[in-house]
Amino acid sequence: MHRRIERVLGNVRDFPLGARTVERLAIPSDAMTKRVVRVTSSVGDLALVLEDRRLRDGDVVYADAERVVAVGVEPDDVIIAVPPTIGAALELAHALGNRHLSIQREGDALIVRYSEPIAALCERAGVPWERARRVLAEPFVAPAAPHEHAS
Repeated sequence: MHRRIERVLGNVRDFPLGARTVERLAIPSDAMTKRVVRVTSSVGDLALVLEDRRLRDGDVVYADAERVVAVGVEPDDVIIAVPPTIGAALELAHALGNRHLSIQREGDALIVRYSEPIAALCERAGVPWERARRVLAEPFVAPAAPHEHAS
């Protein structure tokens, strides 16, 4: 039986921890978009059911006198591409969009999940890129329902 958690108590960045032990629950970033996330912790099995918001890295989901249990989002394997010109940025964004990939922007950089074909695409386009493991502020969101392109 899972203990149902329906609200976040705060975030470890500003939560009053005191002398309590902090337990981080390793959760894949893909799970951050789910309505119900089931995890096992030192206080038992938890069902995180948040109707009004998504989980974020550091969210405190349980606290007692001895411990604080917080979400620890696992880093994603990503490509961070920094197109040198607006034209290169548009070309890369168009190519990624045609593949229905979720992208994020951070300053002038485009961030996408790592894959060999996308790395090769960046190389062919002459766009500088690096591979990194990073916890993103927002999880990648799956593309919308399938659709067709007009001919």
